[in-house]
Amino acid sequence: MTGPGSATLVVGAGGLLGRAVTRELGRRGTASVGARVRWGVRADAVEDLGRAVDELLRTAGDGPWAVVWAAGAGVTASTADALGAELDVIRDVVSRMRALPADVAARGALLFASSAGGLYAGSDDPPFSEETAPRPLAAYGRAKLDAEEAFRTLAGAGTRVVLARIANIYGPGQNLAKPQGLISQLCLAHHTARPIGIYVPLDTLRDYLFVDDCAAMVLDTLDRVAALPPGSDPVVKILASQQSVSIATLLGEMRRIYKRRPQAVLAASPFASRQALDLRFRSRVWPEVDRRAFVPLPVGIAATGADIGLALRARTRV
Repeated sequence: MTGPGSATLVVGAGGLLGRAVTRELGRRGTASVGARVRWGVRADAVEDLGRAVDELLRTAGDGPWAVVWAAGAGVTASTADALGAELDVIRDVVSRMRALPADVAARGALLFASSAGGLYAGSDDPPFSEETAPRPLAAYGRAKLDAEEAFRTLAGAGTRVVLARIANIYGPGQNLAKPQGLISQLCLAHHTARPIGIYVPLDTLRDYLFVDDCAAMVLDTLDRVAALPPGSDPVVKILASQQSVSIATLLGEMRRIYKRRPQAVLAASPFASRQALDLRFRSRVWPEVDRRAFVPLPVGIAATGADIGLALRARTRV
């Protein structure tokens, strides 16, 4: 699905994962199509996305095409109304894509980037695999599960579908205005000397995946799904480093890198009940996608912090 002669539409190309996927597409020689979407109004968003799909198919010609859906403004604390509006757009776009001619749908694939943490927050017996039943604790996770169900229906029209459940991605370029991304928030706190609150116990386990590693895994997964016949059952694939660390360990790494105590304090939050204590992952589907050298956590933290420092210094010069 990737490489010369193919085309890929990245929905959410301005986000952390979307930008990394676009860079990786360029490295592999795949034509990349972006989408400028007016997300604030449902009809406008659907029109813009429909136009982007049309552009994708024109670019692909008679070759294979793919959609990487990496968009999503919601976070764990988002309201059900806000998440519902995003889900309405997804359902409308899926409805349009299901109307594609059979021969066109048969050349395509869609990968939906979902949240492993949101879906498995209430699940039992970690580490979690693709066989684990999702049990969201918050509206955010339930909305991701509903979105997965919407995208699943594309398989009935002949399009290959991958539901990529992704661990905690981090790296340079994360949106610091969104209340998520502990590594980025800790790096920001270091540069601004403004402490942030940590609302979960220090022994909480998370799986951190550097964004460039994730982007490569996304495209390798698309290449793998290309071997399936059109209309195959949707595939669930966990994308994770499969090497979880505790919050305490993360804070220790921050102290080792920056030679000072991290700017963080333990605090209470009503959203803490929506956070799982143990989010370890073990992928059992297409293990060849997972066989790679991952960016070590200290290297990823340092790169993230350096990018945030540059951005802050550029802002002060304006």
